[in-house]
Amino acid sequence: MASFHFELKSGRNGYEHACYVARHGFHNKRGDLIASGYGNLPAWAEGDPHTLWKAAEKFERKNGSVYREAIIALPAELNFEQNQALMKEIVSKLASGKPYQVAMHAPKSSLEGEFNPHLHLMTSDRMDDGIERPAERFFSRYNAMDPEKGGRKKAGGGRNRMQLRDEMISKRKMVADTINHHLALHGHETRVDHRNLKDQGLVRKAERHLGPARIRGMSPSEKSSYVSLRRKLSGT
Repeated sequence: MASFHFELKSGRNGYEHACYVARHGFHNKRGDLIASGYGNLPAWAEGDPHTLWKAAEKFERKNGSVYREAIIALPAELNFEQNQALMKEIVSKLASGKPYQVAMHAPKSSLEGEFNPHLHLMTSDRMDDGIERPAERFFSRYNAMDPEKGGRKKAGGGRNRMQLRDEMISKRKMVADTINHHLALHGHETRVDHRNLKDQGLVRKAERHLGPARIRGMSPSEKSSYVSLRRKLSGT
C-alpha cells in the first residue's frame, strides 16, 4: 500500500542526528539500517560526514541551520535493492551540489508487521563552487566580490514565503514522480500523489498519526480494524 510522505526539517545538532541516521553507537541496536552513504564532502572532511557536521556546529553562523533533512517514505512494493536505486535517484535530485549524508531505514510496522522503508537525507546549505576552503572559512558569510575570501554561498537565500511554498510543492511533485517512475519500472500499478486531500478532490479527513505508545495500547482487534479501514480508504 504505497503512500506519500515527504517531510522537511532543519536543526543544529548535526553530529548527534547523523549518528541516529547512520545508526552509529547505541542506535545500531535498532537493527533497521538497510543502506547508507554520503557525497559532495569538502576535502577537509576526509570522507567522513561526521567531521562535516561537527565543523558545521562549530563554525556555522548562529542564526543558520547546521543541516536540512528530508524524510521520505519509500514504497513497500519495491524490494530493498529497488528502493536503494530509487533512493540514489532522489538524492541526486535533492542534494545536487550540496554535502550530504543519507540512510535508508526499514523498521517493521507495529500495526501490520510489514517493513516501513524510508530515507533520511541530511544536507548542508553550502553549495559547491569549486573553491577549497578550510573548515573555519567554509561556513562564514559568502563574499560576492572575492569568493575565495568568504564562505560557500548558501542555497536559496533571500526567498520570500511564496517562493519557498512553490519550491516545496515542486520538490514534493518531483519526489512523487520519481517514486511513480520506479513503481512503473517494476510493473506495479499503484501510484503515490504529492497533493493534499483537498487538491485530490477527496473529502475524507487526513489520517491521524499513531505513535508507538498509542499502538502498543491497542488490542489486536483494534489494530486489525484500523488496518482494514486504512486499506479501504486507500483503495487497496
